[in-house]
Amino acid sequence: MAKGDLPVLVGVGQSLSQWDGTSGPDGAPSPLSLMVDASRAAISDSGAEGLSTSIDTIAVVRIFEDSVGGAPHPHGHNTNLPGTLARDIGAAPAKLIYETVGGQSPQALVNEMAARIHAGEADCVLISGSEANRASKGARRHGVEIDWADSAEADYEDRGMGPMMLSREEIKHGIIAPAYFYALFENAIAAREGRSRSDHRKAMAELFQPFTAVAASNPYSQFPQEHSIDFLSTPSKANYEYADPFLKWFIAQDAVNQGAAAILMSSSKADALGIAEDKRIYIHGAGEAADDLISLRPRLDGSWAMKTAIARALDQAGKSSADLQHFDLYSCFPCAVFSSTAELGIDWKTDPRPLTLTGGLPFFGGPGNNYSLHGIAEMVSKLRANPADFGLVLANGGWMTKEAVGVYSAQKPADFVPAEPYATPTKQVTLCKEDCDGTLETFTVTHGKAGPEKGIAFIRLADGRRALAVASPEAMTVLREDASPVGRKVSVTVNAEKERGTFNFI
Repeated sequence: MAKGDLPVLVGVGQSLSQWDGTSGPDGAPSPLSLMVDASRAAISDSGAEGLSTSIDTIAVVRIFEDSVGGAPHPHGHNTNLPGTLARDIGAAPAKLIYETVGGQSPQALVNEMAARIHAGEADCVLISGSEANRASKGARRHGVEIDWADSAEADYEDRGMGPMMLSREEIKHGIIAPAYFYALFENAIAAREGRSRSDHRKAMAELFQPFTAVAASNPYSQFPQEHSIDFLSTPSKANYEYADPFLKWFIAQDAVNQGAAAILMSSSKADALGIAEDKRIYIHGAGEAADDLISLRPRLDGSWAMKTAIARALDQAGKSSADLQHFDLYSCFPCAVFSSTAELGIDWKTDPRPLTLTGGLPFFGGPGNNYSLHGIAEMVSKLRANPADFGLVLANGGWMTKEAVGVYSAQKPADFVPAEPYATPTKQVTLCKEDCDGTLETFTVTHGKAGPEKGIAFIRLADGRRALAVASPEAMTVLREDASPVGRKVSVTVNAEKERGTFNFI
């Protein structure tokens, strides 16, 4: 291991299964099998024979079942995914890691492992992850028995689930699902742009329609179908309302069987293994940032963490967004793309550069924390084919809470600079927990099978504080009108027993 060596990506792989239980148990994938397939593909992609025996570190992205405390394991629990992956690909690494929760994980792991290689602490690293939610849901729906239980004796570092990304105050007001958090951002952006619900749905559809075209042509896409702007923007049985303003196909789809892997090593190791120069992709810049709880953030129509992580990565690479030809921007919801393009200075309506290489989380598929490893795999392939170009991957965790960015190219950099530690914000909003009057800042209406269920809102007071509240029946009627109610005056009454506010329009 040579200290100061350049880290380089030399192999990537992806896996996909459409198995959904309808054909019986034969061919059913598991998170492990999808990782094994993707990792073997990455090893083969490097062109280096016997590379698996050179792997000294394996880092696995955390799967859904291990990302929520007390979550069930309906098909048995693999209690050592890094160890069983090493076993099944014939590797014997000295270090095994099971990463913490968050969609930032793939890019954050690339940033971390690149720094470790540069420091002489690692020489050849495999990063892999997967999800088999489609198989799990299908097996339970069709009564098919599948077995994922497994383990290995090898010791590994379990990084746990990380800090809570939501507060008791948010939970008490019903902000419990990712779509609810992102809907609050989405309606803040819509209000800033002066859009009604229907206007904003059209804008979201215009943003995402090109993503569907990319997904339709991607052989690793779980949902390879192009959709029209009209389909995406119109409520229907196939595109139902979930949380205003979102319809189903504006939301990351987790019913996937997808795996991905990437191999990162020192340049001297790549030389020793005879890996061709045209296989090598270099990291030119990296940036990371983590934001507060959503209810404490001063700004809701964008992302401070995205702004900071993107700026750090571009500064380290010595590039501006105009110097980049390729992007894979995290696209769990439209607001994530609206926010990242704003911070990159990209006019998404007119800029000809595609914003996704995969097709995006609603259409390519949203394999939990691991999506951006697919984005990195696609970026490696794209840059190999265009060796003079540069590309940026943005990975997002939580509710625009944790951001990790990488700038890549086949061009060899003069040196490597490790990513700085996560940036954190210095400003917070104070919450008001008593009766008050204020202005509606943003909102969402959640939906169930029977229709609209609950209105949730953030209210900004004249003194700068913020109140959280749910809508009264009368307020719900206003929230369901097409015109945005953001900016209207409201009154909040707090139920001390429930520790929850209810608002009415004044």
